[in-house]
Amino acid sequence: MATLYRKYRPRDFTEVVGQNHIKITLEHEIMSGQLAHAYLFCGPRAVGKTTLARVVAKAVNCKNKNGANPCSQCEACKSIAEGRAMDVIEVDAASQTGVDNVRDNIIASARVTPVSLPYKVFIIDEVHMLSTQAFNALLKIMEEPPAHIIFILCTTEAHKMPLTIISRCQRFDFKKIGLSDMIKKLQYIIDQEKLVIEPKILEAIARHATGHMRDAESLLGQIVAVAGDPESVGGQAITWEEAELVIPRNDLAEAMNFLGVLSKKDAGGAIALINQLLDNGLDLKVFTGDALTLLRQLMIAKINPALASQLGVELGESLQEQAQKIINEVSLDNLLRMADNLIKAGRELKDAVIAQLPLELAAVELSLTAAPVAIAPRPSTPSTASTSSGQASSGPTVADIKYETKSGGLIGYEEIVARWQEFLLRVRQHNHSLSFVLKVCQPTKLVGNKLNLVFKYKFHSDRVNEPAIKQTIENILTEVYGMMMQIETVVDENLAVADAPALDNGGNNVVNNVLEALGGKVIG
Repeated sequence: MATLYRKYRPRDFTEVVGQNHIKITLEHEIMSGQLAHAYLFCGPRAVGKTTLARVVAKAVNCKNKNGANPCSQCEACKSIAEGRAMDVIEVDAASQTGVDNVRDNIIASARVTPVSLPYKVFIIDEVHMLSTQAFNALLKIMEEPPAHIIFILCTTEAHKMPLTIISRCQRFDFKKIGLSDMIKKLQYIIDQEKLVIEPKILEAIARHATGHMRDAESLLGQIVAVAGDPESVGGQAITWEEAELVIPRNDLAEAMNFLGVLSKKDAGGAIALINQLLDNGLDLKVFTGDALTLLRQLMIAKINPALASQLGVELGESLQEQAQKIINEVSLDNLLRMADNLIKAGRELKDAVIAQLPLELAAVELSLTAAPVAIAPRPSTPSTASTSSGQASSGPTVADIKYETKSGGLIGYEEIVARWQEFLLRVRQHNHSLSFVLKVCQPTKLVGNKLNLVFKYKFHSDRVNEPAIKQTIENILTEVYGMMMQIETVVDENLAVADAPALDNGGNNVVNNVLEALGGKVIG
């Protein structure tokens, strides 16, 4: 019995999966008779390059075509489909790289008029593997080809092609097959084989094939073989248990499960999943890469759902439902935190003494809710305090003031303290060094919508008062606290900064972190 991918190889343009941008152009050329003498089909493997080349060869030679589609019934179509047409010459450049092969198989044959068909078509597969001398020989016949000759060059590595050859071809770039298109083709095959299969199995096959149609059809053939000969088991249902014997573990599905557990801050569940995957032989570096791929898509979808469909991977129905649930329940800040922690874990996996430890630490860290920064009360009458303009500041403290937010609530000292860590994390995402500067300040007074920030060092205050930096801080304050807020800086040399917690875990004190971030010399 023929393998499924050979049995169901497309016979005309309508059966070719995907590549609509290429099919439309070729169909118009064939119908109008304005054919090029040379075409270059380039793109990934198993996406239909050689198949479409054969369809073109049939279409230009078929006398009974319907529009641009070959009839597949006439003698020309049958002889080409069966590989016995003397005027359609397929050359495997991977095994015939020399100049002598080009002279004998192409140049000599091109000088002879077609035997029985209107056009003599040369399909050269993996053409990039020809030698330099062979390319030079091919170039000569391509410069001034006879009217009855059409070249179709197929390659997976167009960058290895000489520009002199490329410039004489109409170039078509093939894309990987979309998930939905692959599932439709697989369902068509199942229907033709009179089998019943669970939809999630076809989705799993298509996802594992990663855009390569032939891989999907080969994998389906293996699953059908597990269930039995399709010619003798008509109507038999193929179960997930049978398919699972053949389909490799889907890392993307496991990665989505992992992100779902992390979104619930379930450190125990995340650690159990990591160790289960490790026991099953999964490569944790590949797994972390899959998780980051999904996180990128979730982040883009959170920002702009329309953009996610253009830039992300196609997930399929089941994974898309899980993704949407995470998008709805997890804030953008937490998605960024998850990505940041997984990037760090990915770097550390290579040299980890315990293989799964970096991922486990990331899971535990993400499950912990960020604690608010402890802000010491400002001294009641600092002896050397002065504002950035040189004037001493005065007025009620934050604890004494309530300010109405946009939502109608009141903001006070407790909320300033409780959400200060969230503010610092937002700042860090915009400007890493600025977060260290703000880590050693204290918010002490809110007058109207102006928040006073006290610094120990004047160069910190000057840094914050730079127009662009100040605007960034005020914008983030407005986002976090829900009210329009401006800042004024105060310098107090008596301010104690030793107890201010650092944002990183490197063990350096805050002053050194700030000095290093600002380009100063680190002391100690």
